[in-house]
Amino acid sequence: MAGLIPAAGLSLDLGDRTVPVTVRRSAAARRTSIRVDAVRGVVLVLPSKASLAEARRFLASHAVWVAERLARLPAARPLVPGAEIPVLGIAHPIRHCPQARRGVWIEDGAICVSGLAEQVGRRVTAFLKQHARRLIADRAVVLAARLGRSPGRITIRDTRSRWGSCSSAGDLSFSWRLVLAPDWVLTYVVAHELAHLVEMNHSPAFWAVVAGLSPDAARARTWLKRHGAGLHRVGECATD
Repeated sequence: MAGLIPAAGLSLDLGDRTVPVTVRRSAAARRTSIRVDAVRGVVLVLPSKASLAEARRFLASHAVWVAERLARLPAARPLVPGAEIPVLGIAHPIRHCPQARRGVWIEDGAICVSGLAEQVGRRVTAFLKQHARRLIADRAVVLAARLGRSPGRITIRDTRSRWGSCSSAGDLSFSWRLVLAPDWVLTYVVAHELAHLVEMNHSPAFWAVVAGLSPDAARARTWLKRHGAGLHRVGECATD
């Protein structure tokens, strides 16, 4: 079973910067390997008996490869005035309105934010999470009614490994970042998790339920594979 090494994390010197490296041991791994993605960053997977000295040598020998993969990742998209952020897949510029007293609101295709400039990122994030909660909860109620089922508690989190989940008790959890994706993608993820209220598996019967709730299911899965990593960079600093 893979797990974090109970020791200080490693780092890799790329010349112009030093990047942190998450180290995982895996009994199933036969050789050392590296993964690089927008969600987990640089992850080094070690066989269970490999030493940290071996890990450091392997990292150093793959520095160029890691740098190239990092350069291909989606760019960070900080939540600052002037930045454009998708809401249901439609670009919305962030407009700072310091004299207003309305908090955060959408007007004329823009996300308007009152208050201090240094609070813009935090306030926009809170607004997007609330917006996601409302949209997802409303969509879940409508789709669950079509199944004749009642979902349990619905929670909104900033999950990194999955877009949604359904517990054996029928409780649902979703990533708030779905509010950044097109509406039909959000609908698909909600439909996917609700389908588990009928089929707690990924059998053909399960996918038939999903298709009945979300005709765009296949297209939505493809969209998430291509663009999902970019959603996780929204709100990150450009220097990350």
